[in-house]
Formats: sequence, C-alpha cells, structure tokens
Amino acid sequence: SSILKQDHLEQCILALKKSSTIPVILFPGNIMQVSNEADAILFLSLISGRNAELLIGNHVLIAPMIKASRLEVIPTGYMLIDSGSPTSASYMSQTFPIPHDKNDIAECTAVAGELLGLQTIYLDAGSGARFPVSASMVTTVKKSTKLPLIVGGGIKTAAKAGELCNAGADIIVVGNALESGISLMTELSGALKAISN
Repeated sequence: SSILKQDHLEQCILALKKSSTIPVILFPGNIMQVSNEADAILFLSLISGRNAELLIGNHVLIAPMIKASRLEVIPTGYMLIDSGSPTSASYMSQTFPIPHDKNDIAECTAVAGELLGLQTIYLDAGSGARFPVSASMVTTVKKSTKLPLIVGGGIKTAAKAGELCNAGADIIVVGNALESGISLMTELSGALKAISN
C-alpha cells in the first residue's frame, strides 16, 4: 500500500509464513515497508515517472538496511499505467502514468529498464484501478524484453487474470478484489492452473 495507517507488516509476514511454504516477497509502498522477516523484496525503481526520489533517492536511504539484511533483492522496473482514474500510487509518487493505449511508450520504457540491468518489469494500473493494464500492452512489453513480467491493478476476475497470463504476464498481482471476497482466490487458482497445464 502507498500508505499504512497501522503497521502490521511483520505480523502479516509471519502469519503468511506460518500457513504457507511459498516465499514471501515484499512489494513496498515506501522505504518504511521493509522487513527482514520476508524472503525477498522487489527493489522498485519507478521508471515510468520522472520523480528522482523514486528513481534512486529513496534507494540510497534504504540501501544500507537492505544490504545488511538477508533479503533477496530483485531489482524491478516499476511502471504505472493509466487505469481510468487517479490512483494512490500516482498521487503518492507525484507522477503521471503511461497512457493506457500507448503500448510503444510502455515498450520503450521496459526496454530501457532491461538495458539498465533491472531483473523484472512490473506493469501496475494501481490500487483501485477502474480497468487493468491491457492485454495488448502486456504482449507488446513481453515480446520486447526477456525479463519476467509482473502485472497488477484492476484485476477483478479469474477470466481477466487468465487473459493477462495468456498475453505474457508471468506473475499476476491481485489486491483489492480479494478484500471483497476470498472466493476469488479459488477461482484465480483454478484459472491459472488450467493455463499452466
């Protein structure tokens, strides 16, 4: 989350680790959302924006702590994609998202991230997105880089998750939609297993 009103990060990580053997990877909304209890961290550089603090500034501040931790660091090119309305991420980062229909801008941005040595690309429509990243943008970016591709924001159905996986997404991130009902988790699991078989 871009904002935490109450800090339950470590309790949440420990609860996840108690009930699952899957590695816990942090997707931090800011430099305060780091915990050595997790297994890895997406070390995000907001390559779609022009806010220097989110390109490198905050990284400098948190680097000593992460370097001293046991966290696996995954350098990630984070790209905000327009979702039909302002999101928490665009507001907090003070950046403009890449327009929803500008696949060429997303492609060139992802390629630049790959050339800079980033290890994964994250296309995010943001929390509370009206609509998710388009399948055509996912396909364009996936064909242009060799990097794993994470896609999140506005994914509210198993069908949409499946469509994005078929378009080239390696990892799907679902957040707010799960808060409405846990049954979506079962539907997503079934749809994604069907694709991988």
